Amino acid sequence: QVQLVESGGGLVQAGGSLRLSCAASGNVFSINTMGWYRQAPGKQRELVASISSSGSTRYADSVKGRFTISRDSAKNTVYLQMNSLKPEDTAVYYCWYSTGFGDNYWGQGTQVTVSS
Repeated sequence: QVQLVESGGGLVQAGGSLRLSCAASGNVFSINTMGWYRQAPGKQRELVASISSSGSTRYADSVKGRFTISRDSAKNTVYLQMNSLKPEDTAVYYCWYSTGFGDNYWGQGTQVTVSS
């Protein structure tokens, strides 16, 4: 089992910034992918960004150039720096961990609200 603990959500004005953190603990494999999904009311959960243990990153088109994902493998922690936030970024953001062998784990979610 892997436990994910998120922090860093909150309320921010449009154009502002937030940084999300997610720490993994438990049976963490050295080879894994971590990332962030988000779900807005009435919408499906979507991938925001992911980063593999080798450092390969992937971003949703809607956040490219504004969000940056990074990780500290020694701490099993992934970060999402969100700049130039827009009201449409408002959602619950979920940390995600995957071993790549079909094991997926989710954090409890953290609310990000961007006011216009």
